[in-house]
Amino acid sequence: MASNLDYFSELGILTGVGIGPGDPDLLTLKALKCLQSADVIAFPKGRNGQPGLAQRIVAPHLGQQRQLPLEFPYVLDQSELSRAWQQACDRVWQCLSQGQNVVFACEGDISFYSTFNYLALSLKQRYPAVHINQVPGICSPMAAVSALGLPLTMQDDKLVVLPAIYAMADLEATLTWADVVVLLKVGSVYSKIWALLERRQLLEQSWVIVNATQPNQRIYRPLTLHPHIDLPYFSLMVIRSGANPLP
Repeated sequence: MASNLDYFSELGILTGVGIGPGDPDLLTLKALKCLQSADVIAFPKGRNGQPGLAQRIVAPHLGQQRQLPLEFPYVLDQSELSRAWQQACDRVWQCLSQGQNVVFACEGDISFYSTFNYLALSLKQRYPAVHINQVPGICSPMAAVSALGLPLTMQDDKLVVLPAIYAMADLEATLTWADVVVLLKVGSVYSKIWALLERRQLLEQSWVIVNATQPNQRIYRPLTLHPHIDLPYFSLMVIRSGANPLP
Protein backbone atom coordinates (compact mmCIF):
# COMPACT_ATOMS: atom_id res chain seq x y z
CA MET A 1 0.00 0.00 0.00
CA ALA A 2 1.34 3.46 -0.95
CA SER A 3 2.05 5.85 1.90
CA ASN A 4 0.80 9.44 2.00
CA LEU A 5 4.29 10.55 1.03
CA ASP A 6 4.18 8.31 -2.06
CA TYR A 7 0.77 9.75 -2.95
CA PHE A 8 1.92 13.34 -2.65
CA SER A 9 5.04 12.66 -4.76
CA GLU A 10 2.78 11.50 -7.60
CA LEU A 11 0.75 14.71 -7.70
CA GLY A 12 0.93 16.91 -10.76
CA ILE A 13 2.13 20.51 -10.52
CA LEU A 14 -0.03 23.55 -11.22
CA THR A 15 1.78 26.39 -12.98
CA GLY A 16 0.13 29.77 -13.35
CA VAL A 17 1.45 31.38 -16.52
CA GLY A 18 1.03 35.03 -17.49
CA ILE A 19 0.46 35.01 -21.24
CA GLY A 20 0.48 38.73 -21.95
CA PRO A 21 -2.18 41.22 -23.04
CA GLY A 22 -3.34 39.64 -26.30
CA ASP A 23 -0.66 39.30 -28.96
CA PRO A 24 0.42 35.61 -29.00
CA ASP A 25 3.96 36.74 -29.89
CA LEU A 26 4.27 38.45 -26.51
CA LEU A 27 4.54 35.15 -24.63
CA THR A 28 7.84 34.75 -22.82
CA LEU A 29 10.05 31.80 -23.76
CA LYS A 30 9.42 30.31 -20.32
CA ALA A 31 5.66 30.62 -20.74
CA LEU A 32 5.88 28.91 -24.13
CA LYS A 33 7.91 26.02 -22.70
CA CYS A 34 5.39 25.56 -19.89
CA LEU A 35 2.44 25.53 -22.30
CA GLN A 36 4.03 23.03 -24.63
CA SER A 37 5.15 20.63 -21.90
CA ALA A 38 1.93 20.58 -19.85
CA ASP A 39 -0.57 17.74 -19.83
CA VAL A 40 -3.55 20.04 -19.33
CA ILE A 41 -4.06 23.71 -20.26
CA ALA A 42 -6.68 25.49 -18.14
CA PHE A 43 -8.02 28.98 -18.79
CA PRO A 44 -11.10 31.13 -18.02
CA LYS A 45 -14.05 30.05 -20.11
CA GLY A 46 -15.28 32.54 -22.70
CA ARG A 47 -18.76 34.01 -22.72
CA ASN A 48 -21.69 33.25 -25.03
CA GLY A 49 -20.05 30.09 -26.34
CA GLN A 50 -17.07 31.97 -27.74
CA PRO A 51 -13.40 31.31 -26.88
CA GLY A 52 -12.09 33.64 -24.18
CA LEU A 53 -9.05 35.86 -24.65
CA ALA A 54 -6.65 33.52 -22.85
CA GLN A 55 -7.75 30.58 -25.00
CA ARG A 56 -7.24 32.63 -28.18
CA ILE A 57 -3.77 33.74 -27.09
CA VAL A 58 -2.46 30.24 -26.39
CA ALA A 59 -4.24 28.44 -29.24
CA PRO A 60 -1.45 28.91 -31.83
CA HIS A 61 1.09 27.35 -29.44
CA LEU A 62 -0.77 24.21 -28.35
CA GLY A 63 -0.49 20.64 -29.55
CA GLN A 64 -2.51 17.71 -28.22
CA GLN A 65 -2.82 18.90 -24.62
CA ARG A 66 -6.19 18.57 -22.96
CA GLN A 67 -7.93 21.92 -22.71
CA LEU A 68 -9.83 22.73 -19.52
CA PRO A 69 -12.06 25.84 -19.66
CA LEU A 70 -13.05 27.00 -16.18
CA GLU A 71 -16.10 29.06 -15.32
CA PHE A 72 -15.38 32.40 -13.64
CA PRO A 73 -18.56 34.53 -13.72
CA TYR A 74 -18.34 38.28 -14.29
CA VAL A 75 -20.30 39.20 -11.17
CA LEU A 76 -19.70 40.95 -7.87
CA ASP A 77 -21.74 38.58 -5.70
CA GLN A 78 -19.19 37.04 -3.34
CA SER A 79 -21.10 33.81 -2.70
CA GLU A 80 -21.48 33.11 -6.43
CA LEU A 81 -17.81 33.86 -7.00
CA SER A 82 -16.76 31.58 -4.14
CA ARG A 83 -18.79 28.71 -5.59
CA ALA A 84 -17.19 29.20 -8.99
CA TRP A 85 -13.67 29.28 -7.53
CA GLN A 86 -14.30 26.09 -5.55
CA GLN A 87 -15.71 24.30 -8.59
CA ALA A 88 -12.70 25.36 -10.67
CA CYS A 89 -10.40 24.31 -7.85
CA ASP A 90 -11.95 20.82 -7.70
CA ARG A 91 -11.68 20.34 -11.46
CA VAL A 92 -8.01 21.29 -11.46
CA TRP A 93 -7.31 19.10 -8.43
CA GLN A 94 -8.86 16.13 -10.21
CA CYS A 95 -6.16 16.48 -12.87
CA LEU A 96 -3.36 17.09 -10.38
CA SER A 97 -4.35 14.11 -8.25
CA GLN A 98 -3.96 11.90 -11.34
CA GLY A 99 -0.37 13.06 -11.76
CA GLN A 100 -1.11 15.47 -14.61
CA ASN A 101 0.76 18.77 -14.79
CA VAL A 102 -1.64 21.67 -15.33
CA VAL A 103 -0.85 25.11 -16.72
CA PHE A 104 -3.38 27.85 -16.01
CA ALA A 105 -3.08 30.45 -18.77
CA CYS A 106 -4.05 33.93 -17.63
CA GLU A 107 -4.12 37.21 -19.53
CA GLY A 108 -1.43 39.70 -18.62
CA ASP A 109 0.72 38.94 -15.60
CA ILE A 110 -0.16 36.15 -13.20
CA SER A 111 0.10 38.36 -10.09
CA PHE A 112 -1.57 41.50 -11.49
CA TYR A 113 -5.32 41.40 -10.67
CA SER A 114 -5.30 37.85 -12.01
CA THR A 115 -8.06 35.24 -11.82
CA PHE A 116 -5.32 32.75 -11.06
CA ASN A 117 -4.85 34.24 -7.59
CA TYR A 118 -8.32 33.07 -6.53
CA LEU A 119 -7.81 29.62 -8.00
CA ALA A 120 -4.46 29.22 -6.25
CA LEU A 121 -5.87 30.40 -2.91
CA SER A 122 -8.80 28.00 -3.15
CA LEU A 123 -6.48 25.09 -3.96
CA LYS A 124 -4.16 25.86 -1.05
CA GLN A 125 -7.10 26.02 1.35
CA ARG A 126 -8.87 22.86 0.15
CA TYR A 127 -5.87 20.76 -0.85
CA PRO A 128 -2.79 21.80 1.19
CA ALA A 129 -0.57 19.24 -0.60
CA VAL A 130 -0.85 21.16 -3.88
CA HIS A 131 2.39 22.33 -5.52
CA ILE A 132 2.07 25.64 -7.38
CA ASN A 133 4.55 27.52 -9.57
CA GLN A 134 4.15 30.96 -11.16
CA VAL A 135 5.53 32.43 -14.39
CA PRO A 136 5.24 36.21 -14.86
CA GLY A 137 4.00 37.88 -18.01
CA ILE A 138 3.54 41.29 -19.64
CA CYS A 139 0.68 43.17 -17.99
CA SER A 140 -1.75 45.55 -19.65
CA PRO A 141 -0.31 48.94 -18.53
CA MET A 142 3.03 48.09 -20.13
CA ALA A 143 1.30 46.95 -23.32
CA ALA A 144 -0.85 50.09 -23.39
CA VAL A 145 1.96 52.63 -23.12
CA SER A 146 3.95 50.65 -25.69
CA ALA A 147 1.01 51.02 -28.08
CA LEU A 148 0.93 54.75 -27.31
CA GLY A 149 4.67 55.12 -27.82
CA LEU A 150 5.00 56.63 -24.34
CA PRO A 151 7.00 55.79 -21.22
CA LEU A 152 4.93 54.64 -18.28
CA THR A 153 7.08 56.55 -15.78
CA MET A 154 10.06 58.91 -15.90
CA GLN A 155 12.49 60.31 -13.34
CA ASP A 156 10.65 60.52 -10.01
CA ASP A 157 7.11 59.95 -11.33
CA LYS A 158 4.71 58.45 -8.79
CA LEU A 159 2.58 55.74 -10.40
CA VAL A 160 -0.87 54.55 -9.28
CA VAL A 161 -2.87 51.70 -10.86
CA LEU A 162 -6.56 51.48 -9.99
CA PRO A 163 -8.52 48.36 -11.00
CA ALA A 164 -11.94 50.03 -11.25
CA ILE A 165 -13.38 53.38 -10.27
CA TYR A 166 -16.72 53.67 -8.52
CA ALA A 167 -16.17 56.91 -6.55
CA MET A 168 -14.89 59.97 -8.38
CA ALA A 169 -13.71 61.43 -5.08
CA ASP A 170 -11.13 58.64 -4.82
CA LEU A 171 -9.78 59.35 -8.30
CA GLU A 172 -9.73 63.10 -7.71
CA ALA A 173 -7.77 62.64 -4.49
CA THR A 174 -5.28 60.40 -6.31
CA LEU A 175 -4.77 62.99 -9.04
CA THR A 176 -3.65 65.54 -6.45
CA TRP A 177 -0.41 63.63 -5.74
CA ALA A 178 0.16 60.93 -8.38
CA ASP A 179 2.04 61.80 -11.57
CA VAL A 180 0.76 58.87 -13.63
CA VAL A 181 -2.56 57.10 -13.08
CA VAL A 182 -3.62 53.96 -14.93
CA LEU A 183 -7.29 53.05 -14.77
CA LEU A 184 -8.32 49.50 -15.67
CA LYS A 185 -11.75 48.53 -17.03
CA VAL A 186 -12.98 52.10 -17.38
CA GLY A 187 -15.98 51.41 -19.61
CA SER A 188 -18.73 51.63 -17.00
CA VAL A 189 -17.58 54.97 -15.59
CA TYR A 190 -15.92 56.61 -18.59
CA SER A 191 -18.32 59.58 -18.88
CA LYS A 192 -17.81 60.50 -15.22
CA ILE A 193 -14.03 60.25 -15.56
CA TRP A 194 -14.13 62.38 -18.71
CA ALA A 195 -16.02 65.14 -16.90
CA LEU A 196 -13.52 65.08 -14.03
CA LEU A 197 -10.56 65.26 -16.40
CA GLU A 198 -12.16 68.14 -18.29
CA ARG A 199 -12.61 70.07 -15.06
CA ARG A 200 -8.98 69.44 -14.09
CA GLN A 201 -7.75 70.26 -17.64
CA LEU A 202 -6.17 66.83 -18.08
CA LEU A 203 -7.93 65.61 -21.23
CA GLU A 204 -4.92 66.47 -23.42
CA GLN A 205 -2.72 64.36 -21.14
CA SER A 206 -4.98 61.32 -21.09
CA TRP A 207 -5.43 58.37 -23.44
CA VAL A 208 -7.73 55.37 -23.77
CA ILE A 209 -6.49 52.08 -25.21
CA VAL A 210 -8.88 49.26 -26.09
CA ASN A 211 -7.68 45.66 -26.60
CA ALA A 212 -4.01 46.61 -26.45
CA THR A 213 -1.72 44.59 -28.81
CA GLN A 214 -4.69 42.72 -30.34
CA PRO A 215 -5.76 43.00 -34.01
CA ASN A 216 -8.77 45.09 -32.95
CA GLN A 217 -6.69 47.49 -30.83
CA ARG A 218 -8.02 51.02 -30.80
CA ILE A 219 -6.59 54.21 -29.31
CA TYR A 220 -8.62 57.31 -28.44
CA ARG A 221 -6.74 60.62 -28.40
CA PRO A 222 -7.11 63.44 -27.78
CA LEU A 223 -9.90 62.77 -25.36
CA THR A 224 -11.27 66.27 -25.91
CA LEU A 225 -12.90 64.75 -29.01
CA HIS A 226 -14.38 61.78 -27.19
CA PRO A 227 -16.70 62.75 -24.31
CA HIS A 228 -18.77 59.59 -24.87
CA ILE A 229 -17.33 56.20 -25.88
CA ASP A 230 -18.96 52.80 -25.67
CA LEU A 231 -15.99 50.85 -24.29
CA PRO A 232 -15.61 47.06 -23.99
CA TYR A 233 -14.26 45.16 -20.98
CA PHE A 234 -10.57 45.35 -21.93
CA SER A 235 -10.31 49.15 -21.87
CA LEU A 236 -7.62 51.09 -20.07
CA MET A 237 -6.89 54.77 -19.49
CA VAL A 238 -3.53 56.43 -18.90
CA ILE A 239 -3.50 59.85 -17.25
CA ARG A 240 -0.30 61.90 -16.93
CA SER A 241 -0.98 64.57 -14.32
CA GLY A 242 2.63 65.23 -13.27
CA ALA A 243 5.10 67.85 -14.37
CA ASN A 244 7.80 65.65 -15.93
CA PRO A 245 7.88 66.34 -19.69
CA LEU A 246 7.40 63.54 -22.18
CA PRO A 247 10.29 62.76 -24.55
